Amino acid sequence: MADPSRVRVVGPLVPFVSGFRRELEAQGYRRDPVADQLRLMAHVSRWLAGQGLDVGDFGPDQVEGFLVARRAQGYRLWRSAKGLAPLRAYLGGLGVLPAPEPTAPSPLEDLVERYVAYLLEERGLAAGTVTGYLDVARLFLATRPDVSGLGLQALTAAEVMDFVVGQCRHRSRGSASFVVCGLRSLLRFCYLEGLTTRPLADAVPTVATWRLASLPKALSSDEVAALLASFDRRTTFGRRDFAVLTLLTRLGLRAGEVAGLCLDDIDWRRGELVVRGKGPKEERLPLPADVGEAIAGWLQRGRPRCSAREVFTRVRAPHQRLSSPGISAIVHAACVRAGVVEINAHRLRHTAATEMLRAGAGLDEIGQVLRHHSVLSTAIYAKVDRAALRTLAKPWPIEGTVSR
Repeated sequence: MADPSRVRVVGPLVPFVSGFRRELEAQGYRRDPVADQLRLMAHVSRWLAGQGLDVGDFGPDQVEGFLVARRAQGYRLWRSAKGLAPLRAYLGGLGVLPAPEPTAPSPLEDLVERYVAYLLEERGLAAGTVTGYLDVARLFLATRPDVSGLGLQALTAAEVMDFVVGQCRHRSRGSASFVVCGLRSLLRFCYLEGLTTRPLADAVPTVATWRLASLPKALSSDEVAALLASFDRRTTFGRRDFAVLTLLTRLGLRAGEVAGLCLDDIDWRRGELVVRGKGPKEERLPLPADVGEAIAGWLQRGRPRCSAREVFTRVRAPHQRLSSPGISAIVHAACVRAGVVEINAHRLRHTAATEMLRAGAGLDEIGQVLRHHSVLSTAIYAKVDRAALRTLAKPWPIEGTVSR
C-alpha cells in the first residue's frame, strides 16, 4: 500500500501539499488514490519549475502543455484534464489559479441567461424542468438563420409550426408534449422581452393527447420483489441501493426527491420525512418501518463520513451526493440483475400507487402519498383495478338474446 507521506514534491506547489492531502482525505480518498494524486501534483510542480512558471501561470494552455509532455514521457495514467480535476479544483478554491479572461456574452448566451432567471425567479420552476426547457430553447434557437442576432424579430408562425412538426415527428407523445410546452414558454418570454413583435406562443400546435386515455404502467408484485431481492445487503453498495429502491417502491418518490433527501429531513422520533417536490414545495410523509430500517441500515453500516448533508452519497471518493441520473442508474442495474425489463425510476412511482390500490387504499389516500395537487392526476389509477372494473361491466350480448 502506498504511503502518501513518502511522496516528495519540489517546485512551486510545495506550499499546497499538506492542504491538498487533507482535502483529498476529507473527500474520502483512501491512501493509494491520495498517493497517486500527490505523485501527479509532484510531476506538475516539477514541470512548472522546469518551464520557469509559478502556480498562478497554470492556465488552460499550460495544462495542455503539461499533458502533452506527460504523454511524451510515457506515463500511462492521468494523461487527461480529468485526472487533473481534483488538483485544479483545490487550487481554484484557494484562488491561486489564473482567472479566465472575461469575454462578452454572445446574444444567445445573454438570452439563455435571462431566460433561466425568468424560469427560476418568475415562474418558480424546478431545476430539472428548467434544464429541459433550456434544451428545447437551444434546439429552436439553433434553427434561426441569423445566429449572431438570433433573428427573432422576423420570426413567423409558419416557422414555429415547421419546427414543431420536424421535432415531434419521431418523438413519443410525452416527449412531443414537453417540446411543445418548452417552446411556448420560450416564445412567451421572447414576447415579454420585446424580442418578437407578436405573441407567437399561440401559434404552437397542440400535441393530440387525451387525458386519462392510457393505463399507468406498473410492475407486478413479483417483479418488485425480484428487484429488492437483487441487492447484496452485506455490501455497502447493496445497502445503499436497497434503501433507494425501497423509497421508490414504497413511497413513490421521484428520482430527484430521493437524491435531494437530506439527513435533517428525517424525523426519527415522529416517524416522518420531509419531501421536497417540484419547485419550492415541501411536504411531510409518514416513514414506514421497513423504509426506515432500510435507510438506517445504509446510514449505520454503509454511508461514508463526509460533509454532504444528503442521505445518499457516492460510495467511492469523492463522497458527493447522488444525482437524479445516479438514482435512475441504480434502478437500471437492479433490472438487469433481476431479469426485469429495464425501466426508469418514474415507473416505480406508478408501481407504488398500484400496490396501494391493490391493498385497498382509496384514491384520496394515494393522492396524498404521491402529493398530487389535482384529483385528475390520481384518477388515472381508478382504471388499474381491472378485477373491480369487471363487476361494473355489462356482459356482452349473445346472439339471439338481444331485446328488440
